Amino acid sequence: MIKRLHVLKTLRDIAFDAGATEHPDLASMARELGQAVHRDGHALEQQLAPLRARRRGFERWLVAEHAKPGISVLVLSWPANYATPVHDHGGLWGLEMSLSGALEIDAFLREETTGQLRHQNRTWLGPGDATWFDAGDAYVHRCRNLSRQESALTLHVYGGDLAQYMAYEQPGPTDHWIARPRQSELAGRLTA
Repeated sequence: MIKRLHVLKTLRDIAFDAGATEHPDLASMARELGQAVHRDGHALEQQLAPLRARRRGFERWLVAEHAKPGISVLVLSWPANYATPVHDHGGLWGLEMSLSGALEIDAFLREETTGQLRHQNRTWLGPGDATWFDAGDAYVHRCRNLSRQESALTLHVYGGDLAQYMAYEQPGPTDHWIARPRQSELAGRLTA
């Protein structure tokens, strides 16, 4: 599924420009991306309609990547009511924004000394809303598509290639979490 998507090019350019420093201002990046999503939301919906219609489960689509500084831009497709496992981001900084549909985000803080997770907060993202996190291993979250019928699409910008990360699970009703390494898989590439 290779398509030229004009609005995705705009989003890619904003991400590359705003992420060009060692410690990017993620709030400013979110504002600029959000403005573009609100301004061009209808065109974006039309251009990404084939992804929402695929119905092949959770998919990650690479939009663009930049080597120096390391930045990757992806669109993720979320089936109805799909939830990720609790996971980290391999030490990368990141920004996640809803393009269509709504997500629920449960954020956790990973304790440095014990490695255990403590629930911090829950937030919701609608089109143009974003959440972001700094580089490091402390931030962990779980995301869920709130719709029981419709797929959702999100834009993700990371400070590098999120090829590997850790997923966390609780084997029982305790505070103990087990970390397991995971590999990211791409469904394909969207050319912006």
